[in-house]
Amino acid sequence: MHYVKKCPECASINLFWNKEKGEIVCKDCGLVIEEKMVDFDQEWREFDSEAAARKRRTGAPMTYTQFDQGLGTDVGKKSDLYALGSKGKNKFFRLRKWQQRISTAIERNLKLALAELKRVSSYLKLPASVEEEASRIYTLAVQKGLVRGRSMESVVAGTLYAACRRHDVPRTLDELSEASNIEKKEIGRTYRFITRELGITILPSNPADYIARFASALKLSPETQSKSVEIIERAQKVELTSGRGPTGIAAAGLYVAALINGEKRTQREVADVAGVTEVTIRNRYKELLDELGLEKEIKKSKKKIAS
Repeated sequence: MHYVKKCPECASINLFWNKEKGEIVCKDCGLVIEEKMVDFDQEWREFDSEAAARKRRTGAPMTYTQFDQGLGTDVGKKSDLYALGSKGKNKFFRLRKWQQRISTAIERNLKLALAELKRVSSYLKLPASVEEEASRIYTLAVQKGLVRGRSMESVVAGTLYAACRRHDVPRTLDELSEASNIEKKEIGRTYRFITRELGITILPSNPADYIARFASALKLSPETQSKSVEIIERAQKVELTSGRGPTGIAAAGLYVAALINGEKRTQREVADVAGVTEVTIRNRYKELLDELGLEKEIKKSKKKIAS
């Protein structure tokens, strides 16, 4: 109804929308352009949240974060017990017990796994979009029988890592390992297996995505963050980042940028924050200096500090 801009008969834009009749009429020639239109406005008034909830005709949207996708219903409320007699209360509790029993093995698995997924997601402070995507991937994995022979926790961690990668939310395997108490290698194996079997395409991680988190943990200035992103972009142009771990490149880029801006941090401090070894940072650091010629900038910053 809002897409009609002019009358097809006389090309007039002087149109009248009659809400009561559901019509759009041209005021110049009288042509009825649209009729029997549906009014999507609500036909009731509400003055508080309770009245709004009581008159609402729809429930919450579907979500994969619940085993029944949010389509299940509850048998009454506990507040209704006061209006029931002793027989009614017994019947009420019996019905609730039967409703809470889950019939299929897939639903039982999902109920336990999605609770674990919410726990890990909350621990890592992941956004709702990542939690929803991880729940969807896990549901598909269960339906295809990919969970058999693997621990539920490792599959949950693998799906969360895949969802983080798809939504460009930087989380390392070390962080997922700490949150789920599963070895990093096991999470990596499960992640690769699930993405391969479900045909999920995931692009390589961008080292620049990790800069903000690492810099915040190391309490580095915005200038150092910007400089490290610039260094990483230069490294990507000369294909220095291909075949190397993104966290190692990000850590080395931050380490070099901190040296250039006079905010020196030790390799141990950077390694602890990034979850890599000092050897990795040293190797990436040497590669960045050799390929990008950053030694001059570091020497200049040392002279400025000395003077």
